Amino acid sequence: MTGPTNELPGGGEVAHPPPVVSHPSGTTHELLREAAAAHGDVDAFVEAGGHRLTFAGWDRAADGVAAGLADLGVGLGDVVALLLPSSADYAVCYLAAMRLGAVTSGVNIRLGPVEVASILRRSRPRVVVRTPAVAMPDPVPDGVGRVVDRADVAAMGHLDRPPRLPAPDPDLPVAVVWTSGTTGDPKGAVFDHRNLAAVSFGAGPLRGPFDRRVSPTPFSHVGYMTHVAEDIGYLITTVIPPTPWKAGPVLQLMAAERVTVGQGVPSQWRLLLDHPDFAATDLSAVRICGTGAAPVPPGLVRELEDRLHCPVVIGYTSTEAALTTGTVPGDSPDVIATTVGRPRVNVTLRVVDDHGHELPAGEVGSVECRSDAVMRRYWSDPDRTAAVLGADGWLRTGDAGRLDPDGNLVLAGRRSEMYFRGGYNVYPAEVERVLSDHPAVAQVAVVAKDDPVLGHVGVAFVVPAGGAGAGAVTLDDLRVWTRRSLADYKAPDMLVVVDALPLTSVGKVDKRDLAARAAGLSRTV
Repeated sequence: MTGPTNELPGGGEVAHPPPVVSHPSGTTHELLREAAAAHGDVDAFVEAGGHRLTFAGWDRAADGVAAGLADLGVGLGDVVALLLPSSADYAVCYLAAMRLGAVTSGVNIRLGPVEVASILRRSRPRVVVRTPAVAMPDPVPDGVGRVVDRADVAAMGHLDRPPRLPAPDPDLPVAVVWTSGTTGDPKGAVFDHRNLAAVSFGAGPLRGPFDRRVSPTPFSHVGYMTHVAEDIGYLITTVIPPTPWKAGPVLQLMAAERVTVGQGVPSQWRLLLDHPDFAATDLSAVRICGTGAAPVPPGLVRELEDRLHCPVVIGYTSTEAALTTGTVPGDSPDVIATTVGRPRVNVTLRVVDDHGHELPAGEVGSVECRSDAVMRRYWSDPDRTAAVLGADGWLRTGDAGRLDPDGNLVLAGRRSEMYFRGGYNVYPAEVERVLSDHPAVAQVAVVAKDDPVLGHVGVAFVVPAGGAGAGAVTLDDLRVWTRRSLADYKAPDMLVVVDALPLTSVGKVDKRDLAARAAGLSRTV
């Protein structure tokens, strides 16, 4: 039997509102024309500094930038690399490239020069659009074409539409989304227009017609690059928070722009709730909150629901999948805290053993998914594509998990992070989920450290709750707490109290950095 789809416990399907606009070609850039014609005065983007761009303005500027890029030699199948921060300019360049039949390669501006050089070397962009605040690799890799500053490209928005554009083709690739590089060189997941349409159709409850949605992730992330058709079809206003992210300015922006969909990782929501201005800030427009990318304590879910008077949902996905699972309004805080919900619309899920045989509910194995939202391939990397994407369309996510009796997915963690302690398997995410609900723990990450007797031991890096000092939490306390829910061998063996956890370029906890720190610790910590 194949794993669950999007049916709710007890039968029935999740209700999804239809988009406001659509286009028969199935292409995202033609969808923007429809949105601009029907609702051109609606804000498409609001930036923290006050800059706004309507859907009509977005459509017009994309035509002009397309003309400018064409003058620089960009055509069908070429790559345009965007080394830009989240901004309306980023979105304009993305849609301009689509209109030329080109592929946009988003490059996170927080990546290091070696990572950026690797992406540029493999994607060989015809044009790189960069912000002056980010230096190009020195030397620039061979195969890279023109490098153009952001301001110069923005000025192209006033040009006339190119006289000839390729015919709309939903099978054309439009985006290369790069992984964070925490397991080696970044890999580029390729998506076409059909992928983007599938994401729009199955995206879940964090979108509705004319929503005003705060965007917490970089635009180069899969969360924006593959959701752009959803943003356009539903006429969603994307509210871009300031960089760096700070709770006070984000609260002010959410109130001023009447944000209806709040999004953030658990630590961001904790900072918002604890900010002294929270109680006096009018957030009554918020209809739903989304979170994820880290364990979510049940107490945080209940507090968000109580103080914002709206449901909270969690989602799970990957760069390669674009959509996987999520909870829905009405799920209990315990379901939201301990699972990542059920498959999204038209997503099929299964858990398999090391031989590819499907496992029954309750047994931990490798999580696989299949849908029209799954990437087509990795960019110029057939070997790594074949390693994760089968000919039958099943994607090996690299995560381990199990299905509960209601069909919710319970993640155990990355298979690559699993360690053996005294002959027993330990998945750090499972331990983190339990420890995150400890009242003295604000954030936690668990990594393995080599041990001559047990093989590996677990090291818990903990940020104390409420800014308390190192004495607020002890290893003995955490071990007792863990053993209340999990086997004794899963309790952490070492504790390191830190002021903050290191983050990757997309805001996830940098486990590679923590593993390096753990390797240098003595066993007495």
